[in-house]
Amino acid sequence: MKAMNRRFRQLIFALFMALVAAGGSVFGTQGQEGFRFEVTLDPSLPAQSPGRLMVVMAPSDSDFPVEPRRFIGVTGGGAVPIFGVDTAGFVPGDRLIVNNTSESFPLGSLTDLPVGEYWVQALLSTNADIRHPDAPGNVYSEPLLLSLDSLEGTPVQLSLVRRVPDEQLPADQELLRFVKIQSALLSRFHGRPIYLRAGLILPRGYELDLSRRYPLRVHTGGFGERYTAVRTMMRPGSSFRAAWLADEAPQMLLLHLDGAGPYGDPYQVNSANNGPYGDAVTEELIPYIERAFRGVGMPQARVLDGSSTGGWVSLALQIFYPDVFNGAWASCPDSVDFRALQLIDIYSDDNAYLDERGRDRPSARNSDGSVRFTMRHELQMENALGLGGSWTTSGQQWGAWNATYGPSGADGRPMPLWNPNTGRIDRSVTEYWEQYDLRLVLERNWNDLASRLRGKLNIWVGEMDDYYLEGAVRRLEVFLERRPSIDAHIVYGVGRGHCWTGVSDAMMMQEMSRQILD
Repeated sequence: MKAMNRRFRQLIFALFMALVAAGGSVFGTQGQEGFRFEVTLDPSLPAQSPGRLMVVMAPSDSDFPVEPRRFIGVTGGGAVPIFGVDTAGFVPGDRLIVNNTSESFPLGSLTDLPVGEYWVQALLSTNADIRHPDAPGNVYSEPLLLSLDSLEGTPVQLSLVRRVPDEQLPADQELLRFVKIQSALLSRFHGRPIYLRAGLILPRGYELDLSRRYPLRVHTGGFGERYTAVRTMMRPGSSFRAAWLADEAPQMLLLHLDGAGPYGDPYQVNSANNGPYGDAVTEELIPYIERAFRGVGMPQARVLDGSSTGGWVSLALQIFYPDVFNGAWASCPDSVDFRALQLIDIYSDDNAYLDERGRDRPSARNSDGSVRFTMRHELQMENALGLGGSWTTSGQQWGAWNATYGPSGADGRPMPLWNPNTGRIDRSVTEYWEQYDLRLVLERNWNDLASRLRGKLNIWVGEMDDYYLEGAVRRLEVFLERRPSIDAHIVYGVGRGHCWTGVSDAMMMQEMSRQILD
């Protein structure tokens, strides 16, 4: 019975959030204009730097109370209410107020909440190097179960009592190593110590022949995936582990790049806001790995791969550093042509939120083609998380793209490609983005790049990608077809979504090995 009640509550909440996302009206705590959250800092914690305070609410579940902060970044039907305000600093004794003036998602304001029970939690995000709810140094409250219909105008008191501990490298395991090096390039850019972290998977028999040297496979995961994901990749029973340890598997090192940065995923390329990540990876991290773990240390013996964010990163590193790597295997890459940034043409469209007919522009779809959530919905979430109520510092997908591809503003933060509230696109920012439009980079530098990229580009994408990423791949393909062949390999998965990969782990490694040996 408890399980049935839980499912019923979750269903009702999901239906409510879906209604809100679709722009419908809801019943709420009318007449509770004075309702607010009052957040304090526990005296046991030190004074906090300026940051973003978020109050997150999740449906009550007496059987399994999940911490609401775990829902940060969730969009669509699984979204939960989030309210955000900036903090100029925070010391014990201060009291921060979250009320109707705070940025909100997916509701219009705090008083639009429906009556009922919620788990509530406050989180103060202050880490300047890692934009993530679980970033070291962030502080948060214990989850509080409250019944909204009994509150009326009474403030809800939340105390920040917990601190995310400093990050420690995991202990090495069988065939797994973890590294952390200070980047001179990134430290110089940011004016403080910045570190590169990475996970490494060693080939079987690595310790048996200490004279043997190995090719390097540079792997990037999906959006925000941390270097520690190598533990999941090599978990007992995984298909990747079976392929990696198979007798016929090519012997190589796998370097997993870290998807954490000051504005979310740094996308591993040089940028005005994140700093020279591409140079740091190619000039600092990779040489260190190859020296410390017996890599071959030659461009011929380096390959790239990844999916989604990692798909774009693998292609970008191959294109921006054509003589450093010997091939990229990319599945469902983020938009490789900004005439199709999902469904936005940044060069001709006027608005990111609305199409040419004034209709809400979709951002994600289901397998049947129905809209999962819109751009306006997704960016409302990011605005609630970002400093100043702007998606540019949300740490989420659009904020990370904007920080990677765009210029830095006079306030030191990334300049938005479009207005956070209206969605109107800024043409001056569009021009800056052009240098990260991979199709455009190829077009403008074709005479120099064509011969250096021959046989090095491999792309797989589903024809029904959840985020409409196939559109950009098709535009890239059309461009390549109009040029002398460079033996690019592009495959579409019929009816497949995000993130379809047209080859198995074993097949991909065999292809990489042949590329290295040719």
